[in-house]
Amino acid sequence: MSREQYIIDRNLRFRRSTRTVWNVVKSILKYTVATVSLAVFYYIVFALVVNTDSERRLIRENRLYERTYQDMLKRERLLSDVIAGLEVKDDQIYEEIFHARAPQMDALLSEDYLAAADTVPDYEMVEYAYGKVVAAEGRAARVEDNFRRALGLVASGDRALPPMSLPLSTVSFAQVGASVGQKVNPFYKVETAHNGVDLIAPQGDPVLAVADGTVTDVVTSRKGLGNVVEITHPGGYVTRYAHLADITVSRGQRVQRGRKIASVGISGNSFAPHLHFELLKDGQYMDPVDCFFAGVTPDAYAGMKLMASRTGQSLD
Repeated sequence: MSREQYIIDRNLRFRRSTRTVWNVVKSILKYTVATVSLAVFYYIVFALVVNTDSERRLIRENRLYERTYQDMLKRERLLSDVIAGLEVKDDQIYEEIFHARAPQMDALLSEDYLAAADTVPDYEMVEYAYGKVVAAEGRAARVEDNFRRALGLVASGDRALPPMSLPLSTVSFAQVGASVGQKVNPFYKVETAHNGVDLIAPQGDPVLAVADGTVTDVVTSRKGLGNVVEITHPGGYVTRYAHLADITVSRGQRVQRGRKIASVGISGNSFAPHLHFELLKDGQYMDPVDCFFAGVTPDAYAGMKLMASRTGQSLD
């Protein structure tokens, strides 16, 4: 026996309900939507109220990171202040001696550039890096070519090696001042020819012979380069050590590499205690820094070359 269904229409009259396919579909859709909505609601409530083991672990880690970050931030600020103070102090010392600003090793490494790294366009960073790579490849090719020629000359035995030891027991790049070229004289404030490299060192530090040779001249003077020792080496090389104190060798004496020949002084026209070191080949002045690579690390040598080339004022 089938049951008939009646509904109340808009005129408040009973009429027989007719079931159509569309009515069935609408009913199914209503129940489906209601069920899904209820399931999503229950899931959200469950996710907000109940935490899984992984979520609890992540929450603990995040809290730990928050506390650690604040501590690291304080330390970073403290280190930044210390570094900034050291930079100011170094700049003051450099300016007092050379009357010029200390040179920057690389614009990319400067604090301002790094601080603005987030605002620098990516293409600019890429272009800078690409330029550095191309330049490094070119320098590497030249270095390899120079090594091949140097090894060929050494193997042929036609030329003697230049003196490649350090005239001081230790030399850092921060000790290197002006090298060969036109430099500002610290007394007259005009550019004059500077024929050697200035190595800043405390007064009394031992000055060493850079290679085996014969002492060909010893000069004591209160003017110019002050007290000077000149040593002649095989292959036409000559080294001169100036502004000395306590000279311990005499003319005509044979000396071995590494032997103490004097002490660092301030004799002659010297702005501060330092060693003025010259290197000549067949009477022509060479840049002594070019021969320091054998006695220091590559990084230290690169720093020495940079300081020597960018320091515009000599110490004598």
